[in-house]
Amino acid sequence: MNWTKTALLLAFMTALFVGVGSLIGGTTGMVIAFLIAVGMNAFAYWNSDKMVLRMYGAREIAERDDPELFGMVRELARRAQIPMPKVYVMDNAQPNAFATGRDPAHGAVAVTTGIMQRLSREELAGVIAHELAHIKNRDTLTMTVTATIAGAISMLAQFGLFFGSGDNRNNPMGIIGTIALVILAPIAASLVQMAISRSREYEADRIGAEIAGQPLWLASALDRIQAGAERVVNPEAERNPATAHLFIINPLAGQGMDSLFSTHPSTANRIAKLQAMAQGMEGAAQEAPRRGPWG
Repeated sequence: MNWTKTALLLAFMTALFVGVGSLIGGTTGMVIAFLIAVGMNAFAYWNSDKMVLRMYGAREIAERDDPELFGMVRELARRAQIPMPKVYVMDNAQPNAFATGRDPAHGAVAVTTGIMQRLSREELAGVIAHELAHIKNRDTLTMTVTATIAGAISMLAQFGLFFGSGDNRNNPMGIIGTIALVILAPIAASLVQMAISRSREYEADRIGAEIAGQPLWLASALDRIQAGAERVVNPEAERNPATAHLFIINPLAGQGMDSLFSTHPSTANRIAKLQAMAQGMEGAAQEAPRRGPWG
C-alpha cells in the first residue's frame, strides 16, 4: 500500500507540474515541464535526502561523537527490525527532528541540538522511535520527494508571471489566469502535502509508541516540542517551508500565518490518541494473567 500511495502521489504531483507548464507555455510548455518532472522525480528519488540534510546543515555523527544518542538509535532500530540508520545532528535551537531516506536501507534520523537539550532521555527515545516508524513505513521517500516537487511547483508558478501577459499566444490564460495560477498551484501542492503528512503522522505515532513500548514518552515529547517550536524560530525551515512536513512538529509554528496551512495534525489530538493507547496497553497488561495459558 505504501508503494501504491507513493506512486499515486508522485503521479498527481507530476501531473500538476505538467499542467502548470501547459497553462503557462501551451504544448511546448507541457513537454518541457514533463521532461523536467521526469528528471526531477529521478533526481529526487536518489538525492532528495541529501538535499534536505544539506539544507538544514545536518552533520553526520559516529558512535564516538555521542555514544548515548547513537546507542539509543541502534537499540530502537533493532526493536523496529530495520537496519541501523545514519544519525545526524542539526545546530538549531528549536526542538525538532525528522527522518529521511528512500528506503530503510538508506534511512537517516536528524535531531536538533535544541531537542537534545530540552527533552529527557525517555522523551527523546519516543521521538526517535517515531522517526524510525517513518523509515519502517517508507514514508520518508514520499515526504522528501513531495517536498522537492512542491517547491518546484511554486517556483514554476512564479516563473509563469514572466510569461503571463495576454499577448503571449502560448499562454491561453492571460495575465489574470496566470496570477490565479501563481496562487492556486502552490496551494494545491500544499494540500497534497497536508493530506499525506497528517495521516502518516498518526500512524508513525502509533508504531513509534509500539517500538518504544511507552506511548506516554512520545506524548510528553510532543507537548514539549510544540511549546518549544512556538517560542523558537527555525530559520532554515522559514526559508524552505516546503520541507515543514518532514518534521515531527511543524517547525513553522512560531510564525502566526504559517499555521493556516499546517502540514501536521493537531498536537493535542496526537497526544490524546497516545494517552488512549497507553491506557489500552495498561489494561491489556492487567488482564493478561487472567486469560490462562491458552489465552
